Formats: sequence, structure tokens, C-alpha cells
Amino acid sequence: MHICIFEGIYYTRLLPLVYMRPTYELRCGILTLKDKILRHFPDAKVSLHCRNYLAEHLAELYPQYEINTISSEDECLFINGRILAENDFLDKIDLKNPNDVLYVNGEYIVAAKVSGSKLNDLKNSLHDLYTLSDFDGLFKQQVDVKLINYPWDLINNNADQIKKDFEYLIKTKENKINGKIYDGVHLLNKDYIFIDEGTSIKPGVVLDAEGGPIYIGKGVKIFPNAVIEGPAYIGDKTAIKIGAKIYEGTSIGEVCKVGGEVENSIIHAYSNKQHEGFLGHSYLAMWVNIGADTNNSDLKNNYGSVKVYINGELVDSGSQFVGLTMGDHSKTGINTMFNTGTVVGVSCNIYGSGIPPKYVPSFSWGGADMLTTYDLERSLEVARRVMARRNVSMTPAEEKLFRKVFDLTREERRKRGMPN
Repeated sequence: MHICIFEGIYYTRLLPLVYMRPTYELRCGILTLKDKILRHFPDAKVSLHCRNYLAEHLAELYPQYEINTISSEDECLFINGRILAENDFLDKIDLKNPNDVLYVNGEYIVAAKVSGSKLNDLKNSLHDLYTLSDFDGLFKQQVDVKLINYPWDLINNNADQIKKDFEYLIKTKENKINGKIYDGVHLLNKDYIFIDEGTSIKPGVVLDAEGGPIYIGKGVKIFPNAVIEGPAYIGDKTAIKIGAKIYEGTSIGEVCKVGGEVENSIIHAYSNKQHEGFLGHSYLAMWVNIGADTNNSDLKNNYGSVKVYINGELVDSGSQFVGLTMGDHSKTGINTMFNTGTVVGVSCNIYGSGIPPKYVPSFSWGGADMLTTYDLERSLEVARRVMARRNVSMTPAEEKLFRKVFDLTREERRKRGMPN
């Protein structure tokens, strides 16, 4: 079988998190949206469809997949990259049906099995973003499959997705407790804790899985007296600092350094929040650095629904808890304070007293008193320096992507009266 994980027009609702990645590269639970899909198709030939400016870097990351091409001549299963492909996903998609079918949830595409001339039409449209009209003429079937529409959907589903990903991942694990566990470590509800090889957990650490599972990857270092409440995920080669308080519903990706207090949040990968300060109901993208005693609000004083700026418009999240959404390569200075539902774009440097605006355009420099444009060449220099500290070099494709995002976000800054 050939499958194509595609992007549609609603990717803009997930900005700024998807300026530098396709929608299906976002994390929810332990796995990315893409990996949740692919686990159902272990023998499939895979195409990844994305916005054209992402294709070169995506091809670097995944040389084993076709990028914006589909070689199949017979049929292809198109799958929306914003779906949550849970453990029962294949029960809802009838792969044995010989006919072409469009699976939808309301007016959102979930998947489509396509062949013949319709497949040729879709292959010719790979340079565009797919819409419902591209699948006109197919028999339409409603299915109950969740989709990620906004950043807070990732957070609101994270705890449940950690549980489901944990169940899937430990099926093939012979030993649940590996690595070096020092005397004085407390494992509560040990059957729901997985610790991979090369990990060290120091004295005084409490892993409390009574409220949900805890999955800890390879080469993790958990320093003394840290407390992790499940459901929680700690990615490979991440460090959890002394006395850290990691509450339920938190996913911390690979090669991060995390301390202080974190609750119901996703830290994508390669990002630091090393010091004291609260992070709640938030999503941090890659290469983010949170300064000491930075705090965010995730609950309004009137306990009302939080409104968030999406594409310049204030959208009611319908959620009582919404924290900080921060794009790749952004930084905060010490003692930075963020209001409920704040959105910070790509490559921002936020500092100073007071509370910054609830929407900070990409490539901003400053804080509550003033925002100006962060010079592109300076921001690139800092990004290279940060990556080099993790022994990662910025590739020409990544630099090209970085520059493209600067151009794509000029209008954001212009509307705020910032120089471009």
C-alpha cells in the first residue's frame, strides 16, 4: 500500500509552531502526529506532502520517504496530517473496500482512498495544499476521528495520548526498568513506569505513576529530588534538573534541559527550561531557551474561557486553561512574565519588566515597553551558536528555511509598526 500524509489549508491555525515543520511533525503524547499514523502502516510506501518551502529540509530529515511526489500508479491512501491516529484507527478506515472513499469528520478530511484518474489529478496537485473540493466526486463517509485544529488541542489531548502511546510502545519491551536506578529512588505504581537503557535516576527522585504512566527514554539524566507525576514522557538524552516538579500531562522531547515547575505542557525537543519558574498548558517548539524565573499564566482570574490570537484574530479557545505557545529559536530573559494564552513567534528575544503583548510577531526583539525587528543575520548567528552547543550544525536547507520564515512573517511585523 502507498500512503500520503498531507497538509491542508488549515495549517495556519497552528502557526507559529508550524512555520518550520509540517503539521504532522507536531508532538502530542509521546509520538508525533506522523509517527502515530505510520505505526498503523509498517509495510507501506510513504509519501510526505508539505508546503513547498519545507520540502528541502524535510527531505534531509526523511530520505527514506517520497517528498511531494507519489510514485504509485494504482491507488493511494491520503491521510490528513492533523489527525490523531489512535490505536483503533484502522477499525474506522475500511482498507478492504474496493471503491474510492472519502472519510470525513464533519467538514474536515480524515483520509481518502483514491485510484485511477482521480489519483492522477491529486498527484498533479501536490504543489498545492489540499482542500475538501480536491476530493469531490468520492463517496463520503463520516468517521469519529479527532483532528488537531489549534495549539491548545495538542495540550488538551496530551495526557490521554501519553497513556495510549505508552500502551502501544511497551508491547515490545521485555524489561520495563533499565538504566541505573540509585538507592533512594521511589517508583510508585511501578508497572506503569518504563525506563530505557542508559538512563540514570539519582537519589530522592519520585516517579509517581498512580495517576498515569511514565515513559522515560534512553540516556536520560534525572537529578536528585526531582518529582515526575504521570502521565508523563521524558525523551532521549534529556536532563531533568535538581528538585524539578514535572506534573501530569507533560511531554518533554529529546535533548532538553528542564527544571522548575512544568504542568500539562509539551516541550518539543532541543529546548531548555532549566531554572525555577512556572510553565503550564504550553507548547514550546525547538531550540527555545526560557530564562530563569520566567513564568506564564494559564488561567484567567475570572476562570473564563481563554482567547488566543490566531492569524491576527482573537479566537475563543473554549478552554479554561491555555498557556504560552512559542515558536522555534525563541528566547526569554530572566523574570519574563507571560499573560494567559500568549503566542510568541519564531526567533524572538523577549526580555524586560512588565508583560509583553499577547501576540509577539516572529523575529521580535524587546518586551512590554517596545518591540523592534530582530535582525535576520544576527538571529541566524545566534541560532547557529545555540545548535553548535548540542553538536548540531545548521544545514544550508535549514538556513534557507530560516530566511524564508523571516520573509513569510514580514506582514506580521508591519502590522505592529515594526521595521522590516
